[in-house]
Amino acid sequence: MGLKASRIRVPGLAGHDDPAAAALCTRAAAGDQGAWDEIVERYAPMVWSICTRFRLSDRDLEDVAQNVWLLLVDQLGKLPDPAALAAWLAATTRRECLRVATASRRPEPLEPPDAGVTCEEVIMAERNAALRAALAELPASCQPLVDMLVSDPPYSYAAISTALGIPVESIGPRRARCLERIRESSALRGLADIGGNRPGGDPGA
Repeated sequence: MGLKASRIRVPGLAGHDDPAAAALCTRAAAGDQGAWDEIVERYAPMVWSICTRFRLSDRDLEDVAQNVWLLLVDQLGKLPDPAALAAWLAATTRRECLRVATASRRPEPLEPPDAGVTCEEVIMAERNAALRAALAELPASCQPLVDMLVSDPPYSYAAISTALGIPVESIGPRRARCLERIRESSALRGLADIGGNRPGGDPGA
């Protein structure tokens, strides 16, 4: 769908042991290419975010990211806690960055990633993964509307009305119904509440 999950604010999302991640690991270890592709799509932004805080060349950044995925391939089926895949990837990425920085005799990271920063990145990765899964469960009537609302920049209500052939005054109520479907999605059930996140405001007509 091309939806940007990170732009949708839904309460009740936090970093956690994710059964879906464990299932993906099991499937990928069994040779399911689709499961592997989903793992990379879920966590590549987090891996890259951690890498970019180190004083590494572009080539080293790419090498670190590649090494992280190769290490995961080697460990699939052997991870002690597959449900904590995001935390494993975050720790592995940080370790690989430090190894490459030390081997290259480069300065210390611009912002040495402490436990708090890593935790925030794990939470964000799991939040976005859950939202992508929830977006995939939306009915066909919601998908194009949400896609346009979370585009960057978002479409105006007038543009949405023209593109989708729906009255401007019906967009707000339909948006609310679609967000409610996201909140009720099975992909979001059972996540710990961190509070304070609410759906973003209307882009305006």
